[in-house]
Amino acid sequence: MTSTTPASAPQRHPSPQRHRRIGRKWLAVAAAALGTVGAAIALQPADGASAPPASGYRQADLSRDTEALRALGITGVQARVTTASGRDLVATAGVAVAGANRPVPRDGYFRIASTGKALMATVILQLVDEGKLSLDDTVDSRLPGVIAGNGNDGRKITVRQLLQNTSGLHDDLPGFDTPQQYRQHRHDTYTPEQIVARAMRHHPDFAPGTGWGYSNTGYVVLGMIVDEVAGRPWQEEVESRILEPLGMRHTYLSGAESTLRSPHADGYQVFSTGERVDVTEQIVPDLGGYVSTTADVNRFLQGLLGGELLSEARMAEMKHTVPVPKPFDTFWPGGRYGLGLVERPLSCGGGYWSHEGGEAGYITLNGATADGRRTVTVSLTTSFNDMNKTIRQQKAASDLVDRALCGRGE
Repeated sequence: MTSTTPASAPQRHPSPQRHRRIGRKWLAVAAAALGTVGAAIALQPADGASAPPASGYRQADLSRDTEALRALGITGVQARVTTASGRDLVATAGVAVAGANRPVPRDGYFRIASTGKALMATVILQLVDEGKLSLDDTVDSRLPGVIAGNGNDGRKITVRQLLQNTSGLHDDLPGFDTPQQYRQHRHDTYTPEQIVARAMRHHPDFAPGTGWGYSNTGYVVLGMIVDEVAGRPWQEEVESRILEPLGMRHTYLSGAESTLRSPHADGYQVFSTGERVDVTEQIVPDLGGYVSTTADVNRFLQGLLGGELLSEARMAEMKHTVPVPKPFDTFWPGGRYGLGLVERPLSCGGGYWSHEGGEAGYITLNGATADGRRTVTVSLTTSFNDMNKTIRQQKAASDLVDRALCGRGE
């Protein structure tokens, strides 16, 4: 995480009541909510969304699927499929700014949120390849005393458990639940130490290695470990090890920048009151602050799964998965979590690899075949506090990814 406010400077903190949002905690919060409402949600496909096309997936199919997503109340959609031949299929739907007749840019910037976890995991595994770190190292061996209190014990949590979300570390990320809270707190900044300290006020969700729970806090700790091992900020490691070698020139950590570079479509949050608010302007801490494009995300997945970033041994470690418990199965049916990557089954057989992300106003889904030769990324510029709408959005976008990866006609 980039520290944008000196540690000695006064900082604004969210009120205790402002405990969650469909943002950096999108998956974790939604899963918790589904514990009580999941049984009432009917997962119906969007209009026009059906089984994978028998004769491949072409431009007309992608255009149809992006339009079906827009019809769910999403302000803007952009999607890109990179085929095995290297050809790109690109489609957009909706508008870049609500109430204006400006189309969504075909190569627009957007916040990728938790997709950044795959970047962090790749850096960690490269350090393991170089003998600078072990997956079985404990947090305390690298960051003595950082994880302590209320039953939290860094001597019992390993790097592997942080990567695989089996550490038990509780999430207590700042957020906003109302338009007023967004306007008041959108420029708040937090250091990694402050984010971890928030988690230490809670007991662990479970003993390390005995369960699975999505933990953004765990990935903040991983960033601190990279800082210590590399002797420089973790984001510089991401830059030199991944972005530069793969030519990802349109991916950057927003840091203190509260808006996005141009071109971009604005992001909107639909709050519980039904009010749709432009939430593009905000400072996003931790890995959630990465901004990218559909072309760059596809390039990353292609490079990672294609063997350009990790040795075969480390790639095998990354792909060693554990099942995700319900209610996460609602988001990732049949999904299993590896080290910063999610494996999901394809309707045509086999599976694909991804790591989606959700930030207030921006939802990202993506996927790649096992060899990385076919990739797809979808960016949606609307997030909902309504869980039924969130699940329907997730289902329709997941169906697009599935059909795009199953359709081999291009």
